[in-house]
Amino acid sequence: MINAIKNTFNTDTNWKKVAVPALLAATLVGGLVGCEDDARIASHNLSKAADNFEINRRIIFYNGITDTYMATIEGRCSIEDQGKQLEVTCKTGPDSYKKDFLGLSDNVTYFAQQVGDADVNLFHHRVTFKPQSIIPDIDFRGDAGQLKEALTPGANEAVPLTGPKM
Repeated sequence: MINAIKNTFNTDTNWKKVAVPALLAATLVGGLVGCEDDARIASHNLSKAADNFEINRRIIFYNGITDTYMATIEGRCSIEDQGKQLEVTCKTGPDSYKKDFLGLSDNVTYFAQQVGDADVNLFHHRVTFKPQSIIPDIDFRGDAGQLKEALTPGANEAVPLTGPKM
């Protein structure tokens, strides 16, 4: 049985049986990825730019029953639709941000407009890699005594001193 398995996957004679179909499958998958429409690539890249606070938007909340505008948010904003709630995060300064939560219902809706043009690539999907986000920003709340106790349990207990026995 072991010899039959070795003979079936002999690397000297049968490598073409595995390599050629694998290469064809990889080429087919790569070709299908390249068949994406320009509009879809542009849409993806615009959304990515907005999520990186590079695009100005105007988000308007509208009550369909009373025909009134309820709120307007403008700026470099990212939108996340959570179904019955819209989360809008906006960059308000070099290192300052603001997040709003807005409830949606049967009569309250929103629409978002991109204010101004943006240049995006139609040939390549944009991918953002931020190595600084791998290491978390850790905040410690407490005093030095609590930190010492957390790191060395029992360190604050009195330990009797005993000398060598003679």
